[in-house]
Amino acid sequence: MSKKILVVDDEQDLVKLVRYHLEKEGYKALSAFNGEDALFLIRKERPELIVLDLMLPGIDGLEICKKLKADQAFAHIAIIMLTAKGEEADIIMGLKLGADDYMTKPFSPKELVARIQAVLRRMQSASATKDYIKIDDLTIDLSKHEVTIKDEPIPLTLTEFKILYQLANKPGRIFTRDQLLNEISGSEAIVTDRTIDVHIASLRKKLKDFSSHIITIRGIGYKFRE
Repeated sequence: MSKKILVVDDEQDLVKLVRYHLEKEGYKALSAFNGEDALFLIRKERPELIVLDLMLPGIDGLEICKKLKADQAFAHIAIIMLTAKGEEADIIMGLKLGADDYMTKPFSPKELVARIQAVLRRMQSASATKDYIKIDDLTIDLSKHEVTIKDEPIPLTLTEFKILYQLANKPGRIFTRDQLLNEISGSEAIVTDRTIDVHIASLRKKLKDFSSHIITIRGIGYKFRE
C-alpha cells in the first residue's frame, strides 16, 4: 500500500507541485492549506509523514507539531518542517518538539522527495537502542563504552562518547545543542550549549578519517552522516 504524505502549506501552487512529484514516486499525496484542515486530515487519514509549513493561517505549524507529539495516537508520525530562510529559532523549536527534518524555502521538490524518502527509511530501520554500531572500520560498543577504529581503541571522554553515540545511533537525524545536552547530562564535566562545539571539535580530531561523518548544521546543531 502506498504511504500517505500530507502536504500542509497555504501556497497552493507549491502544494500542487510537491504533490505532483510525490505521486510520481508512487506516494498517496494529501493536502491542506491551513492548520485546522491539517489536523482534521491527520485524524482521518493517519499519514505516515507530514510536510508542514510553519507559517500557516489559524493554527501554525509549531502548534500542530506540539499537538501531535503530545498525543500517543499521532506522535509516531514523521514531520518535515518548511521554514522561511534564516528562521533558525523556529527550526530549533520544531526539532525540540520532535520534528524529523526541515527544509528552507525556496527548495527543490526533488530534494524534498529525497528528504522524505530518507526520513521514511530511518523510521523503518529505527530501533530504540543499538548496543553495537559499526560503520566501516569504526565501531561503537555501548556495553563497553568503547570506540575503535580498525580495532585500535580511541580514547574518548565520557562526554565525547555520549555525543558520538547519540549522533551515530540515529544517523541523518538533526540534534540541536540542547537535545545533545539533555542526552549527556550526568557526564563527568559540566557542559553547556557553548561547550558542545568544543567537545565536537575534540571528537572530530580523535575520529581522524571519520571526522567528516559528524556534520554541522549551521546555527542549529549536528547530525551523523547517513
